[in-house]
Amino acid sequence: MPSAAVPSISTLVQHQLSSPSPIRQIMKMAERQNIVAMGLDPDEVISFGGGWVNHAAPEEFRQAYVDIVSDPTVFHASGAYTATLGDWRCREQLAAFEADLFGMRGLGPEHIAVGMGSTQITHDLFRALVNPGDTVLLLDPTYANYEGQLQFAAPGVRIERLRVIDPETWAYLPETDPEGVRKAFDALVDRVRPRLVLFGAPDNPTSQIVPQALAEHMRARTAETGAWLAIDYAYKCQYFQPWPAYYAWSPSEHPHVIGIHSNSKWARGLGRRLGWIEASAPVIEAMERVQQCSILCPDTLEQMTMARYLAGAIPSGALRRYVDETNHLYARAAEVTLQAIDRYLGRPRLTPRGGLYTVMDVGRDADAFVPHALKTTGVLLVPGRGFGPSIANGVRVSFGPLVHDTARIEEGLRRLAGAM
Repeated sequence: MPSAAVPSISTLVQHQLSSPSPIRQIMKMAERQNIVAMGLDPDEVISFGGGWVNHAAPEEFRQAYVDIVSDPTVFHASGAYTATLGDWRCREQLAAFEADLFGMRGLGPEHIAVGMGSTQITHDLFRALVNPGDTVLLLDPTYANYEGQLQFAAPGVRIERLRVIDPETWAYLPETDPEGVRKAFDALVDRVRPRLVLFGAPDNPTSQIVPQALAEHMRARTAETGAWLAIDYAYKCQYFQPWPAYYAWSPSEHPHVIGIHSNSKWARGLGRRLGWIEASAPVIEAMERVQQCSILCPDTLEQMTMARYLAGAIPSGALRRYVDETNHLYARAAEVTLQAIDRYLGRPRLTPRGGLYTVMDVGRDADAFVPHALKTTGVLLVPGRGFGPSIANGVRVSFGPLVHDTARIEEGLRRLAGAM
């Protein structure tokens, strides 16, 4: 008897499988078996592809886990559900975190929804804000995962981009041509009337920070047109210069502005999933309903630990010391990266204002250059096209995983000269 035909998966997922994320593609390229198949020694490959940090989490944070797990009663409590929006005490401490580091005022736990990392909470935020057929305005370039998340959250969404890099000069236009960028933004807003405008600060892959004047203009125009303005703060604590005043914007003052946050980068909690958004009451209410259907509630143990850690680290000053010391590590790694690019490659690149990355012009199509460079030099990079068409001839160089091994950063970029 013939077996029954296997039903097909949804057309939405079929479409996404046919156009996979460039990040996922590069991670598959970096898999050990693929490296071996290329005739390379995996231990000799130097990867600038990883979008992850490699500094140690705060010791007080680790000790908070120890204390919770060592107490049978408290550990038992960590297995219970919290509210869908997260534990109130954790949300109180996250508000205190913003006040302590960035001087934010008027932010309370009622403005915060906690989730299982910024990826999940960003997807659910898109689901709460965007309708199928709406337009979302992103930067060109910006984080490669937004497009897929938007398509899953609101099939048929239209995406428009504001170019912020000149592919000819490799200049960051909000700094070199602020008036031109402002006019381009206004023209896009007038033409497409976006439902949502989204940018990162610092952004991935550029590690640039949108200047205060442009952020204020975006805030004013979105308020005028009835759009949401969301700022992705995944790298907010990784900043190498005085932070802009909009780092302290609160939803109590600007109800249409939303902040997206993550524990992954600043506290090296990549696999300990905790993210949150800061938003006005209508958004928080919407997120509660969406998360009831996605995660039910965020991880209780992670929230308990974060609340316990922040409750001690904020008044003692340990939080600020930790963030400052970590920033010093990444600023030094960024400096080594730029010096090596200039010494060995002499290619146009951006100076990171924070974050984990720079982008570099390789002078040719990066989709073809990246596998060539890996095979001939054993150096792995991320091609730029997935972040936006303006850097199709560029690559993202991540110094985050090598923050404690800057000699390997220099060695990798020296090797790369052979492919260029």
